Amino acid sequence: MFEKAIELIQNFHTVIIHRHANPDGDAIGAQTGLWFFIRANFPEKQVFCVGDDPKRYSFMDHSAPDSIPDVIYSDALAVILDSSSAELISDMRWKSAKSTLRIDHHVMLAQIAEYEIVDPAYESCCGMIADMIRESGLKLTPECAKALYTGLVTDSGRFLYDSTTSATFKRAAYLTSAGFSRESIFKNLYSNDFKNLRARAQFILNIKFTMHNVAYVYTTLEEFPTYGLDAFSVSRGMVNTMSDIRGVEIWANFTETESGIWCEIRSSGKNVCPVAVKYGGGG
Repeated sequence: MFEKAIELIQNFHTVIIHRHANPDGDAIGAQTGLWFFIRANFPEKQVFCVGDDPKRYSFMDHSAPDSIPDVIYSDALAVILDSSSAELISDMRWKSAKSTLRIDHHVMLAQIAEYEIVDPAYESCCGMIADMIRESGLKLTPECAKALYTGLVTDSGRFLYDSTTSATFKRAAYLTSAGFSRESIFKNLYSNDFKNLRARAQFILNIKFTMHNVAYVYTTLEEFPTYGLDAFSVSRGMVNTMSDIRGVEIWANFTETESGIWCEIRSSGKNVCPVAVKYGGGG
């Protein structure tokens, strides 16, 4: 399945890696993991990661985006990762690349790139990159494995979500065989300071329910400063606080910002993708 991806990487001297805006661990992990892979196996190539601020995932190696001129795209391969919709891709300069490739594990909504590898059977985009490396027989470095493992863990909900399969654990075993500190990943991802714990407690007190038992929180611009966190930490960082409520199969987090209302919608056993797509989202 991944032969074309390896062929494209081999054929281009310059590779620019994109992912979705407001990135999660899978987006950053896949992007930086692919960067480490190309650097280790094709050291003669130019490879860059672009996009918006990694926010809470800034602890990940090489998560800070590269600053590159527009002209570099004219002879480059743009690789788009973990993005189900063109509107969600961070840095729209990918459209000016000589060739484009998308690797994604979300439900296929529409073709985005010239070449597409999309498989919703995967728990994560990082899992797809891991399989691509394993099938290629090329080198897997500890830095690459650590990045991909981070995305595997976050998008599988620490291996608890229904998307987790026996293949997920095989990928985890393959990645851990490269040798890296898993403890450092979990400390960065899941340890909390008092400010975050207090904000989470406040968030829980604001949970409401619809008549159909959909859990939701709506945070206004006026309420937002009371959390003491940035918008991303309140929006995406808090949404799964509602995931363990018994009897709730759909939950949503609405956060007012100066640029509009951010909505994070999640589900267990229900397909909410059409709703997200209707309002310009997806995934």
